[in-house]
Amino acid sequence: MLDKVKKIFQIKEIRNKILFILAVLVIFRLAANIPVPGVDVARLRSFFEGNQLLGMLDLFSGGGLRNISIVMLGVGPYITASIIMQLSTMIFPKMEKIHKEEGETGRQKFNMWTRWLTLPLAILQSFSMITLLRSQGIMGSLDALQYVLIISTITAGTVFLMWLGEIITEKGLGNGVSLLIFAGIVSALPTTVNNLILTWNPAEILSYVGLTIFSILTIGAIVFITEGQRNIPITFARQMRGGKTVSGGTSNLPLRVNMAGVIPIIFAMSIMLFPSVIASFLANSSTEWLAKSASVVADLMANQWIYGGLYFLLVVLFTYFYTAVTFNPQKVAENLQRQGGFISGIRPGKPTMDYLNYIVNRITLTGASFLGLVAILPFIVQGLTGIQTITVGGTGILIVVSVVMETMKQIEAQLVMRDYDKIDI
Repeated sequence: MLDKVKKIFQIKEIRNKILFILAVLVIFRLAANIPVPGVDVARLRSFFEGNQLLGMLDLFSGGGLRNISIVMLGVGPYITASIIMQLSTMIFPKMEKIHKEEGETGRQKFNMWTRWLTLPLAILQSFSMITLLRSQGIMGSLDALQYVLIISTITAGTVFLMWLGEIITEKGLGNGVSLLIFAGIVSALPTTVNNLILTWNPAEILSYVGLTIFSILTIGAIVFITEGQRNIPITFARQMRGGKTVSGGTSNLPLRVNMAGVIPIIFAMSIMLFPSVIASFLANSSTEWLAKSASVVADLMANQWIYGGLYFLLVVLFTYFYTAVTFNPQKVAENLQRQGGFISGIRPGKPTMDYLNYIVNRITLTGASFLGLVAILPFIVQGLTGIQTITVGGTGILIVVSVVMETMKQIEAQLVMRDYDKIDI
Protein backbone atom coordinates (compact mmCIF):
# COMPACT_ATOMS: atom_id res chain seq x y z
CA MET A 1 0.00 0.00 0.00
CA LEU A 2 2.82 2.40 0.93
CA ASP A 3 4.61 1.52 -2.30
CA LYS A 4 1.49 2.41 -4.27
CA VAL A 5 1.14 5.77 -2.49
CA LYS A 6 4.83 6.48 -3.13
CA LYS A 7 4.38 5.57 -6.78
CA ILE A 8 1.40 7.90 -7.11
CA PHE A 9 3.39 10.90 -5.91
CA GLN A 10 6.39 9.95 -8.02
CA ILE A 11 4.36 10.38 -11.21
CA LYS A 12 4.22 14.11 -11.82
CA GLU A 13 0.95 14.14 -13.79
CA ILE A 14 -1.05 12.19 -11.19
CA ARG A 15 0.57 14.12 -8.33
CA ASN A 16 -0.41 17.44 -9.91
CA LYS A 17 -3.97 16.25 -10.47
CA ILE A 18 -4.33 15.20 -6.81
CA LEU A 19 -2.87 18.47 -5.54
CA PHE A 20 -5.17 20.44 -7.87
CA ILE A 21 -8.24 18.57 -6.59
CA LEU A 22 -7.19 19.14 -2.97
CA ALA A 23 -6.76 22.86 -3.71
CA VAL A 24 -10.26 23.01 -5.23
CA LEU A 25 -11.72 21.27 -2.17
CA VAL A 26 -9.97 23.82 0.09
CA ILE A 27 -11.58 26.63 -1.94
CA PHE A 28 -14.93 24.90 -1.53
CA ARG A 29 -14.46 24.70 2.25
CA LEU A 30 -13.53 28.39 2.42
CA ALA A 31 -16.65 29.33 0.47
CA ALA A 32 -18.77 27.20 2.84
CA ASN A 33 -17.67 29.45 5.71
CA ILE A 34 -18.50 32.82 4.10
CA PRO A 35 -21.89 33.68 5.66
CA VAL A 36 -24.82 35.60 4.26
CA PRO A 37 -25.30 38.73 6.45
CA GLY A 38 -28.18 39.27 8.84
CA VAL A 39 -28.41 35.82 10.47
CA ASP A 40 -29.33 35.18 14.13
CA VAL A 41 -26.75 32.51 15.03
CA ALA A 42 -28.49 31.37 18.24
CA ARG A 43 -31.85 30.83 16.50
CA LEU A 44 -30.11 29.16 13.60
CA ARG A 45 -28.39 26.62 15.86
CA SER A 46 -31.65 25.87 17.66
CA PHE A 47 -33.51 25.48 14.36
CA PHE A 48 -31.01 22.94 13.02
CA GLU A 49 -31.02 20.94 16.24
CA GLY A 50 -34.77 20.48 15.90
CA ASN A 51 -34.78 19.58 12.20
CA GLN A 52 -33.00 16.35 11.27
CA LEU A 53 -33.77 16.72 7.55
CA LEU A 54 -31.92 20.03 7.36
CA GLY A 55 -29.13 18.53 9.44
CA MET A 56 -28.68 15.71 6.92
CA LEU A 57 -28.98 18.14 4.00
CA ASP A 58 -26.25 20.23 5.60
CA LEU A 59 -23.84 17.34 5.07
CA PHE A 60 -24.24 17.69 1.31
CA SER A 61 -23.53 21.42 1.40
CA GLY A 62 -20.31 20.98 3.38
CA GLY A 63 -21.65 22.91 6.35
CA GLY A 64 -22.70 25.72 4.04
CA LEU A 65 -26.36 25.43 5.01
CA ARG A 66 -25.71 25.39 8.76
CA ASN A 67 -23.57 28.51 8.34
CA ILE A 68 -26.05 30.08 5.87
CA SER A 69 -23.09 30.62 3.60
CA ILE A 70 -22.94 31.77 -0.01
CA VAL A 71 -22.90 28.07 -1.04
CA MET A 72 -25.69 27.09 1.35
CA LEU A 73 -27.53 25.09 -1.34
CA GLY A 74 -24.45 23.04 -2.21
CA VAL A 75 -24.90 21.06 -5.42
CA GLY A 76 -28.55 20.35 -4.61
CA PRO A 77 -30.07 22.33 -7.53
CA TYR A 78 -27.65 20.68 -9.97
CA ILE A 79 -28.65 17.24 -8.67
CA THR A 80 -32.34 18.15 -8.98
CA ALA A 81 -31.75 19.35 -12.55
CA SER A 82 -30.01 16.03 -13.31
CA ILE A 83 -33.04 14.14 -11.96
CA ILE A 84 -35.39 16.11 -14.20
CA MET A 85 -33.18 15.59 -17.25
CA GLN A 86 -32.88 11.86 -16.56
CA LEU A 87 -36.67 11.61 -16.23
CA SER A 88 -37.06 13.44 -19.52
CA THR A 89 -35.11 10.69 -21.31
CA MET A 90 -37.79 8.19 -20.25
CA ILE A 91 -40.71 10.48 -21.16
CA PHE A 92 -39.46 12.01 -24.41
CA PRO A 93 -37.86 9.66 -26.98
CA LYS A 94 -36.04 12.58 -28.62
CA MET A 95 -34.24 13.36 -25.36
CA GLU A 96 -33.18 9.71 -25.02
CA LYS A 97 -31.85 9.78 -28.58
CA ILE A 98 -29.80 12.90 -27.86
CA HIS A 99 -28.47 11.44 -24.62
CA LYS A 100 -27.54 7.98 -25.86
CA GLU A 101 -27.27 7.92 -29.62
CA GLU A 102 -25.56 11.15 -30.63
CA GLY A 103 -22.26 10.31 -28.97
CA GLU A 104 -20.10 12.91 -27.27
CA THR A 105 -21.92 15.81 -28.98
CA GLY A 106 -25.25 14.64 -27.60
CA ARG A 107 -23.84 14.24 -24.10
CA GLN A 108 -22.35 17.73 -24.18
CA LYS A 109 -25.69 19.17 -25.31
CA PHE A 110 -27.49 17.22 -22.56
CA ASN A 111 -25.04 18.50 -19.92
CA MET A 112 -25.44 22.07 -21.17
CA TRP A 113 -29.23 21.86 -20.74
CA THR A 114 -28.72 20.46 -17.24
CA ARG A 115 -26.56 23.47 -16.34
CA TRP A 116 -29.14 25.93 -17.68
CA LEU A 117 -31.92 24.18 -15.74
CA THR A 118 -29.81 24.42 -12.57
CA LEU A 119 -30.03 28.23 -12.67
CA PRO A 120 -33.82 28.68 -12.18
CA LEU A 121 -33.89 25.81 -9.69
CA ALA A 122 -31.17 27.50 -7.63
CA ILE A 123 -33.12 30.78 -7.69
CA LEU A 124 -36.31 29.01 -6.58
CA GLN A 125 -34.60 27.01 -3.83
CA SER A 126 -32.67 30.01 -2.50
CA PHE A 127 -35.87 32.08 -2.39
CA SER A 128 -37.69 29.26 -0.56
CA MET A 129 -34.85 28.77 1.91
CA ILE A 130 -34.52 32.49 2.71
CA THR A 131 -38.30 32.74 3.17
CA LEU A 132 -38.20 29.69 5.48
CA LEU A 133 -35.39 31.21 7.57
CA ARG A 134 -37.26 34.51 7.82
CA SER A 135 -40.44 32.74 8.97
CA GLN A 136 -38.42 31.12 11.77
CA GLY A 137 -36.95 34.44 12.88
CA ILE A 138 -33.43 33.42 11.85
CA MET A 139 -33.13 36.32 9.41
CA GLY A 140 -34.49 39.80 9.87
CA SER A 141 -36.77 41.71 7.51
CA LEU A 142 -35.42 42.25 4.02
CA ASP A 143 -36.38 44.78 1.39
CA ALA A 144 -36.68 43.87 -2.30
CA LEU A 145 -33.10 44.85 -3.13
CA GLN A 146 -31.66 42.80 -0.25
CA TYR A 147 -33.75 39.82 -1.35
CA VAL A 148 -32.41 40.08 -4.89
CA LEU A 149 -28.80 40.49 -3.73
CA ILE A 150 -28.92 37.51 -1.34
CA ILE A 151 -30.68 35.24 -3.83
CA SER A 152 -28.24 36.26 -6.58
CA THR A 153 -25.29 35.54 -4.27
CA ILE A 154 -26.59 32.10 -3.25
CA THR A 155 -27.40 31.22 -6.87
CA ALA A 156 -23.92 32.30 -7.93
CA GLY A 157 -22.52 30.08 -5.17
CA THR A 158 -24.35 27.06 -6.57
CA VAL A 159 -23.12 27.80 -10.10
CA PHE A 160 -19.60 28.19 -8.69
CA LEU A 161 -19.78 24.74 -7.04
CA MET A 162 -21.16 23.24 -10.24
CA TRP A 163 -18.15 24.64 -12.10
CA LEU A 164 -15.74 23.33 -9.45
CA GLY A 165 -17.31 19.88 -9.75
CA GLU A 166 -16.87 19.87 -13.51
CA ILE A 167 -13.21 20.88 -13.46
CA ILE A 168 -12.54 18.13 -10.89
CA THR A 169 -14.26 15.58 -13.14
CA GLU A 170 -12.09 16.69 -16.08
CA LYS A 171 -9.01 15.56 -14.17
CA GLY A 172 -10.18 11.94 -14.48
CA LEU A 173 -9.74 11.04 -10.79
CA GLY A 174 -13.36 10.78 -9.76
CA ASN A 175 -16.71 12.49 -10.14
CA GLY A 176 -16.45 16.15 -9.14
CA VAL A 177 -19.92 16.47 -7.61
CA SER A 178 -19.39 13.27 -5.57
CA LEU A 179 -16.02 14.55 -4.32
CA LEU A 180 -17.60 17.87 -3.23
CA ILE A 181 -20.29 15.96 -1.33
CA PHE A 182 -17.53 13.74 0.11
CA ALA A 183 -15.65 16.82 1.31
CA GLY A 184 -18.82 18.18 2.93
CA ILE A 185 -19.43 14.95 4.84
CA VAL A 186 -15.82 14.59 5.99
CA SER A 187 -15.79 18.22 7.14
CA ALA A 188 -18.62 17.40 9.58
CA LEU A 189 -16.68 14.57 11.28
CA PRO A 190 -14.67 16.78 13.70
CA THR A 191 -17.90 18.40 14.93
CA THR A 192 -19.52 14.99 15.36
CA VAL A 193 -16.57 13.63 17.33
CA ASN A 194 -16.53 16.78 19.48
CA ASN A 195 -20.25 16.39 20.23
CA LEU A 196 -19.71 12.77 21.24
CA ILE A 197 -16.90 13.80 23.60
CA LEU A 198 -18.92 16.63 25.15
CA THR A 199 -21.95 14.39 25.70
CA TRP A 200 -19.88 11.43 26.88
CA ASN A 201 -21.71 9.40 29.52
CA PRO A 202 -19.81 6.47 31.11
CA ALA A 203 -23.12 4.77 31.82
CA GLU A 204 -23.69 4.47 28.06
CA ILE A 205 -20.31 2.92 27.26
CA LEU A 206 -21.94 -0.25 25.95
CA SER A 207 -23.94 1.84 23.50
CA TYR A 208 -20.76 3.52 22.24
CA VAL A 209 -18.97 0.18 21.88
CA GLY A 210 -21.97 -1.25 20.06
CA LEU A 211 -22.07 1.82 17.81
CA THR A 212 -18.38 1.38 16.91
CA ILE A 213 -18.85 -2.31 16.09
CA PHE A 214 -22.01 -1.55 14.14
CA SER A 215 -20.19 1.15 12.12
CA ILE A 216 -17.36 -1.25 11.22
CA LEU A 217 -19.87 -3.91 10.14
CA THR A 218 -21.75 -1.29 8.10
CA ILE A 219 -18.56 -0.28 6.27
CA GLY A 220 -17.83 -3.96 5.56
CA ALA A 221 -21.36 -4.49 4.23
CA ILE A 222 -21.11 -1.39 2.03
CA VAL A 223 -17.84 -2.58 0.51
CA PHE A 224 -19.29 -6.08 -0.01
CA ILE A 225 -22.44 -4.82 -1.76
CA THR A 226 -20.59 -2.14 -3.75
CA GLU A 227 -18.11 -4.71 -5.09
CA GLY A 228 -20.69 -7.48 -5.46
CA GLN A 229 -21.65 -8.58 -8.94
CA ARG A 230 -23.15 -11.53 -10.78
CA ASN A 231 -21.25 -12.80 -13.81
CA ILE A 232 -23.42 -14.06 -16.66
CA PRO A 233 -21.35 -16.52 -18.80
CA ILE A 234 -21.34 -15.56 -22.50
CA THR A 235 -20.33 -17.99 -25.26
CA PHE A 236 -19.24 -16.72 -28.68
CA ALA A 237 -19.84 -18.85 -31.75
CA ARG A 238 -17.21 -19.45 -34.43
CA GLN A 239 -17.16 -16.77 -37.13
CA MET A 240 -15.72 -16.35 -40.63
CA ARG A 241 -13.37 -13.37 -40.91
CA GLY A 242 -11.31 -12.75 -44.05
CA GLY A 243 -11.96 -16.26 -45.33
CA LYS A 244 -10.69 -17.78 -42.09
CA THR A 245 -12.62 -19.43 -39.31
CA VAL A 246 -12.15 -17.66 -36.00
CA SER A 247 -12.83 -19.90 -33.05
CA GLY A 248 -15.30 -18.72 -30.49
CA GLY A 249 -14.62 -18.20 -26.84
CA THR A 250 -16.21 -17.52 -23.50
CA SER A 251 -16.54 -14.37 -21.47
CA ASN A 252 -18.64 -12.93 -18.68
CA LEU A 253 -21.21 -10.15 -18.56
CA PRO A 254 -20.81 -8.59 -15.08
CA LEU A 255 -24.03 -7.30 -13.49
CA ARG A 256 -23.36 -5.28 -10.35
CA VAL A 257 -25.65 -5.66 -7.36
CA ASN A 258 -25.66 -1.88 -6.93
CA MET A 259 -25.46 -0.42 -10.44
CA ALA A 260 -26.83 2.94 -9.32
CA GLY A 261 -24.18 3.69 -6.68
CA VAL A 262 -25.11 6.50 -4.29
CA ILE A 263 -27.21 8.40 -6.84
CA PRO A 264 -30.62 7.07 -5.61
CA ILE A 265 -29.98 8.30 -2.06
CA ILE A 266 -28.95 11.74 -3.31
CA PHE A 267 -32.01 11.86 -5.59
CA ALA A 268 -34.34 10.77 -2.77
CA MET A 269 -32.90 13.32 -0.36
CA SER A 270 -33.40 16.10 -2.91
CA ILE A 271 -37.06 15.10 -3.34
CA MET A 272 -37.66 14.70 0.42
CA LEU A 273 -36.57 18.28 0.99
CA PHE A 274 -39.43 19.81 -0.97
CA PRO A 275 -42.46 18.88 1.24
CA SER A 276 -40.82 20.26 4.41
CA VAL A 277 -39.61 23.45 2.75
CA ILE A 278 -42.95 24.12 1.04
CA ALA A 279 -44.90 23.31 4.22
CA SER A 280 -42.73 25.68 6.28
CA PHE A 281 -43.14 28.33 3.60
CA LEU A 282 -46.96 28.05 3.60
CA ALA A 283 -47.41 27.58 7.37
CA ASN A 284 -47.92 31.32 7.90
CA SER A 285 -50.27 31.73 4.95
CA SER A 286 -53.27 33.99 5.47
CA THR A 287 -55.46 31.34 3.81
CA GLU A 288 -56.69 29.12 6.64
CA TRP A 289 -57.05 25.83 4.75
CA LEU A 290 -53.64 26.28 3.13
CA ALA A 291 -51.97 26.97 6.48
CA LYS A 292 -53.68 23.92 8.06
CA SER A 293 -52.66 21.69 5.15
CA ALA A 294 -49.07 22.90 5.45
CA SER A 295 -49.14 22.21 9.19
CA VAL A 296 -50.38 18.66 8.60
CA VAL A 297 -47.64 18.02 6.03
CA ALA A 298 -44.99 19.44 8.39
CA ASP A 299 -46.23 17.19 11.24
CA LEU A 300 -46.17 14.13 8.97
CA MET A 301 -42.61 14.86 7.81
CA ALA A 302 -41.56 15.39 11.44
CA ASN A 303 -42.75 11.86 12.27
CA GLN A 304 -39.64 9.66 11.99
CA TRP A 305 -41.63 6.55 11.04
CA ILE A 306 -43.42 8.29 8.16
CA TYR A 307 -40.31 10.17 7.04
CA GLY A 308 -38.17 7.02 7.24
CA GLY A 309 -40.75 4.95 5.34
CA LEU A 310 -41.07 7.50 2.53
CA TYR A 311 -37.31 7.91 2.35
CA PHE A 312 -36.81 4.12 2.10
CA LEU A 313 -39.48 3.82 -0.59
CA LEU A 314 -38.02 6.67 -2.68
CA VAL A 315 -34.52 5.20 -2.49
CA VAL A 316 -35.81 1.81 -3.72
CA LEU A 317 -37.80 3.41 -6.56
CA PHE A 318 -34.90 5.62 -7.65
CA THR A 319 -32.55 2.62 -7.59
CA TYR A 320 -34.78 0.77 -10.05
CA PHE A 321 -35.22 3.94 -12.11
CA TYR A 322 -31.52 4.74 -12.36
CA THR A 323 -30.66 1.11 -13.11
CA ALA A 324 -33.20 1.17 -15.96
CA VAL A 325 -31.58 4.35 -17.30
CA THR A 326 -28.01 3.03 -17.17
CA PHE A 327 -28.61 -0.61 -18.20
CA ASN A 328 -30.75 -1.49 -21.22
CA PRO A 329 -31.27 -5.29 -21.54
CA GLN A 330 -32.68 -4.92 -25.07
CA LYS A 331 -29.55 -3.21 -26.39
CA VAL A 332 -27.27 -5.63 -24.57
CA ALA A 333 -29.16 -8.56 -26.12
CA GLU A 334 -28.93 -6.96 -29.59
CA ASN A 335 -25.19 -6.34 -29.22
CA LEU A 336 -24.58 -9.92 -28.12
CA GLN A 337 -26.54 -11.23 -31.10
CA ARG A 338 -24.56 -9.05 -33.53
CA GLN A 339 -21.29 -10.28 -32.06
CA GLY A 340 -22.33 -13.93 -32.23
CA GLY A 341 -22.58 -14.24 -28.46
CA PHE A 342 -25.26 -16.04 -26.48
CA ILE A 343 -26.08 -17.14 -22.96
CA SER A 344 -25.95 -20.91 -22.59
CA GLY A 345 -29.48 -22.35 -22.65
CA ILE A 346 -31.06 -19.01 -23.69
CA ARG A 347 -32.04 -18.21 -27.28
CA PRO A 348 -30.66 -14.95 -28.74
CA GLY A 349 -32.92 -11.92 -29.15
CA LYS A 350 -36.01 -11.41 -27.01
CA PRO A 351 -35.46 -14.49 -24.76
CA THR A 352 -32.02 -13.10 -23.87
CA MET A 353 -33.54 -9.69 -23.14
CA ASP A 354 -36.22 -11.26 -20.90
CA TYR A 355 -33.60 -13.32 -19.07
CA LEU A 356 -31.40 -10.27 -18.44
CA ASN A 357 -34.46 -8.32 -17.25
CA TYR A 358 -35.29 -11.11 -14.81
CA ILE A 359 -31.73 -11.28 -13.43
CA VAL A 360 -31.31 -7.50 -13.18
CA ASN A 361 -34.64 -7.08 -11.36
CA ARG A 362 -33.66 -9.74 -8.83
CA ILE A 363 -30.21 -8.40 -8.01
CA THR A 364 -31.48 -4.80 -8.07
CA LEU A 365 -34.00 -5.72 -5.36
CA THR A 366 -31.08 -6.67 -3.12
CA GLY A 367 -29.15 -3.51 -3.96
CA ALA A 368 -32.21 -1.26 -3.61
CA SER A 369 -33.21 -2.77 -0.24
CA PHE A 370 -29.65 -2.34 1.03
CA LEU A 371 -29.51 1.29 -0.09
CA GLY A 372 -32.87 1.94 1.54
CA LEU A 373 -31.64 0.49 4.86
CA VAL A 374 -28.46 2.53 4.65
CA ALA A 375 -30.51 5.69 4.04
CA ILE A 376 -32.60 5.23 7.20
CA LEU A 377 -29.67 3.91 9.26
CA PRO A 378 -29.45 7.08 11.44
CA PHE A 379 -33.02 6.50 12.65
CA ILE A 380 -32.25 2.84 13.41
CA VAL A 381 -28.99 3.62 15.25
CA GLN A 382 -30.50 6.44 17.28
CA GLY A 383 -33.43 4.21 18.22
CA LEU A 384 -31.13 1.37 19.34
CA THR A 385 -28.43 3.39 21.11
CA GLY A 386 -30.34 6.48 22.21
CA ILE A 387 -27.37 8.63 21.14
CA GLN A 388 -28.84 11.72 19.49
CA THR A 389 -25.55 13.40 18.53
CA ILE A 390 -25.00 11.22 15.46
CA THR A 391 -25.33 13.22 12.27
CA VAL A 392 -23.17 11.19 9.87
CA GLY A 393 -25.21 8.06 9.37
CA GLY A 394 -25.33 5.30 6.79
CA THR A 395 -25.74 7.73 3.91
CA GLY A 396 -22.57 9.57 4.81
CA ILE A 397 -20.61 6.33 5.29
CA LEU A 398 -21.89 4.95 1.98
CA ILE A 399 -20.90 8.08 0.05
CA VAL A 400 -17.48 8.33 1.71
CA VAL A 401 -16.66 4.64 1.10
CA SER A 402 -18.02 4.66 -2.46
CA VAL A 403 -16.20 7.86 -3.45
CA VAL A 404 -12.91 6.65 -1.95
CA MET A 405 -13.20 3.28 -3.73
CA GLU A 406 -14.10 4.87 -7.07
CA THR A 407 -11.30 7.42 -6.84
CA MET A 408 -8.74 4.73 -5.94
CA LYS A 409 -9.89 2.61 -8.89
CA GLN A 410 -9.40 5.52 -11.29
CA ILE A 411 -5.96 6.25 -9.84
CA GLU A 412 -5.00 2.57 -10.18
CA ALA A 413 -6.27 2.57 -13.77
CA GLN A 414 -3.99 5.51 -14.59
CA LEU A 415 -1.05 3.73 -12.93
CA VAL A 416 -1.70 0.58 -14.96
CA MET A 417 -2.01 2.63 -18.16
CA ARG A 418 1.41 4.17 -17.52
CA ASP A 419 2.91 0.73 -16.86
CA TYR A 420 1.66 -0.40 -20.27
CA ASP A 421 3.11 2.71 -21.91
CA LYS A 422 6.56 1.70 -20.67
CA ILE A 423 6.41 -1.66 -22.44
CA ASP A 424 8.33 -1.67 -25.73
CA ILE A 425 6.49 -3.39 -28.56
